Amino acid sequence: MDIQVLDKKGKKLSKIKVDTSVFGVTPNQDAVYRAVLSEMANSRQGTHSSKSRGMVRGGGKKPWKQKGRGVARAGTNRSPIWRGGGIVFGPEPHKYEYNLPKKIKKLARKSVLSAKLKDDKLVVLDDFDVKEIKTKNISKLLEKLKLDGKILLLTSDIDENLLLSVRNIANIALLKATNASTYDLIDCDYILIDKNGLELLNNGLSLK
Repeated sequence: MDIQVLDKKGKKLSKIKVDTSVFGVTPNQDAVYRAVLSEMANSRQGTHSSKSRGMVRGGGKKPWKQKGRGVARAGTNRSPIWRGGGIVFGPEPHKYEYNLPKKIKKLARKSVLSAKLKDDKLVVLDDFDVKEIKTKNISKLLEKLKLDGKILLLTSDIDENLLLSVRNIANIALLKATNASTYDLIDCDYILIDKNGLELLNNGLSLK
């Protein structure tokens, strides 16, 4: 299948041939859900922790004698029912890993890309070609391409001029095309990708 390539003025230049198995698949919502769940879960540190009664400091001496005071008996001032005591069933460090087969991860990205292309939310640019660091030029480019909302820029290689030009624009993310995750692809209104980046993405996802 062919995808239209635009220049910086939004005019049609040529078409680029891509694999139908990447940009023309029927979206699999289950694969997308599982991929996003996996990416979100694996990003969690899992370092939350608390101290049990055996870990908190103090509590060596019995607070008062067993009988005669008319109050409840107490063996330690570090009991969970005391202020400053240990925590019962508190959080402990653990992993949140949720791993998926590579085929499911690829299917998820293919599903999102196919859906974006079908909804005209995937725009292919001939080349970003940023010769100077100027945010205004990128803003004008987006206006000419009629892109608004949250935009994901994908390139074959991160150019420093482009990186510095987009960093002050709200709701824009810049990534290398091969590094974009399912969450990155789905968490945007438009995907703007250069021709070389599209070829890298197509070749990487078409491999079995």
